[in-house]
Amino acid sequence: MFHKGTKIYITGGSGLVGRNIIENQHISNCTILAPKHNELDLTDYNKVYDFINKEKPDFIIHTAGQVGGIQANMSDPYGFFTNNTIMGVNVVRAGKELGIKNLLNLSSSCSYPCNISTPLSEDMILTGPFENTNEGYAIAKTAILRMCEYITKQFEGYHYKTLIPCNLYGRYDKFSPKNSHLIPAIIKKLHDAKINNLSEIDIWGDGESRREFMYAGDFAQIVVDVLENFEKIPTVLNIGLGYDYTINEYYKTVAKVIGFEGNFIHDLSKPSGIKQKLLNIEKQKALGFKCKYSLEEGIKETYNYFINEYKGE
Repeated sequence: MFHKGTKIYITGGSGLVGRNIIENQHISNCTILAPKHNELDLTDYNKVYDFINKEKPDFIIHTAGQVGGIQANMSDPYGFFTNNTIMGVNVVRAGKELGIKNLLNLSSSCSYPCNISTPLSEDMILTGPFENTNEGYAIAKTAILRMCEYITKQFEGYHYKTLIPCNLYGRYDKFSPKNSHLIPAIIKKLHDAKINNLSEIDIWGDGESRREFMYAGDFAQIVVDVLENFEKIPTVLNIGLGYDYTINEYYKTVAKVIGFEGNFIHDLSKPSGIKQKLLNIEKQKALGFKCKYSLEEGIKETYNYFINEYKGE
């Protein structure tokens, strides 16, 4: 599938997913287009259209988005909804109008309803309300997912497909408390606590909510595998581990890697978020897509990046 010169346009190429895809050795013979935000504003449709028209990529991988944890989503639902919707619509619409036949859209497990039985299968999309702590983001990601489905069903020869990954972490993650997700937030929190000789750290809620996190390097390899088998891939496909851990277990694993020996105190006045979001990965397993890194191995790689390469946001 990837012959020399295959042209791949990756939106969000400077983000967690984009950078992990770009550094994957299996696409080293491809021409990668990954303009940064200051080079191409995805909220400007005309600029997106002109860029795709000029470059005429063989594939578009849409990874760009405004992302963040519970705090960020709750403080700016308007921004998360508006920016993610506009960027997604612009990229998908321009690709369709310019005849780009292959587009891979990355969605989010936030697209699934809250308070629904797990594991979450692809046919559960839009069968109930979203989690209120990230509703704006969830609506935006679900809208783009549906847009891709409509194009694939309505227009012959177009393969606009969506992967719904579980939570991701790894090299090139964001560690600022303002916009980081759970694992990088824990890494920074416990790293700072160790440096400052703190004896205890607080955990939001009871810490018993369960989360499924995949190392981003593993996810990038699955993305490459998906592109190599693109026509065989379902229109919507979950990508996950098939198992999860409690937030308390993530804290304990990070503490082990970092060497933090303090105590954990639960702040029950803070929200814990949805209790569980475990993905059904039966379709993924049938396609043979697997992960390499264990949780501890992935956290070690991420922590090494944080202390040796991370420059801040």
